[in-house]
Amino acid sequence: MNILLVRPDGIGDEILCLPVASALRLLVPGAKISFLSSDYAAPVLEHHPDVDEVRTVTGRERFADLVAIFRRDIDAALFLKPFRRLMLAAFAARVPKRVATGYRWYSLLANRRVYEHRSDFSKHESEYNLGVLRGLGLDPGPVRPPSLVLTEAERQWAKARTAGLLAPHVVIHPGGRSSRRWRVEHYRALAHRLAREGVGVILTGSAAEAEYFHGATSDDQAPTSLVLDLMGELTVRQLMAVVGSCRAVISGSTGPAHIAAALGVPTVSLFDPRRNQLPVRWQPLGRGLVLRPDVPTCPTCIYEACPYWDCLDRITVEEVTQQVRQVTESSEPMTVRHV
Repeated sequence: MNILLVRPDGIGDEILCLPVASALRLLVPGAKISFLSSDYAAPVLEHHPDVDEVRTVTGRERFADLVAIFRRDIDAALFLKPFRRLMLAAFAARVPKRVATGYRWYSLLANRRVYEHRSDFSKHESEYNLGVLRGLGLDPGPVRPPSLVLTEAERQWAKARTAGLLAPHVVIHPGGRSSRRWRVEHYRALAHRLAREGVGVILTGSAAEAEYFHGATSDDQAPTSLVLDLMGELTVRQLMAVVGSCRAVISGSTGPAHIAAALGVPTVSLFDPRRNQLPVRWQPLGRGLVLRPDVPTCPTCIYEACPYWDCLDRITVEEVTQQVRQVTESSEPMTVRHV
């Protein structure tokens, strides 16, 4: 049986789909498990023992090209997120089993439907993803936290790239695609503070995030000998290798936090108070802490009109520094703290 998991999405979203592949490996021995990924996030899936093939889309394909993807020996397509155009392509390709949630009008394009609202935010995203297996008549059982695989060559590359940096070292990732951001000045002050305490600091992020980060004015600069700035320089696999070599990752609710958790690296994650960012659904599945400002949960951000507009910035550099110390010394599972 050839099964295609469909979720061309962000890095963190795809990592939280990996428990589905792991469950299928146990429940359907001998099945070929493929993953339809975004071209951006696809590298995180490389070398995973439960993913036999990775197919990619950019979002700019002609419809005929999408249909061709689903005509390549697919017995079942599991839509872990119901992308309408992809569901239509699977329908046109006559994939025998098309599994998706059942509450959208285009759910009619699926012939196996799972009726579960994700909008209630009562479960973790990985649990919602795993529940889609019920559309194949399978009992998925509990979530097995996702794991990622680094090669020995990648580990050695990271060791060489960070040579000379103080140990232990941590990664600070100031960016993020979907969440609000802690102020750049806070991230800079955190790097300075940790460096003064003898912790090596690595800055990571995309080229766009690097431009945003370095464009902010600040008088406080951490000593260059103690801070390794890799923003805008790393491929996804290189980022994974650097994260895998560090003692902790400090970031917002973003992909590198999920990379860290899946590599067994503790995290300190700063979550804003919007409902669609609730830790119960999106926290990394590993060791560490989620820090959340002690303000009311809001349905959506109304920006400066909100009396709690400074919500994330109520989390202080001192508080984050303390939590970094704690997670690097603790083996406790992930917890949420309101500060």
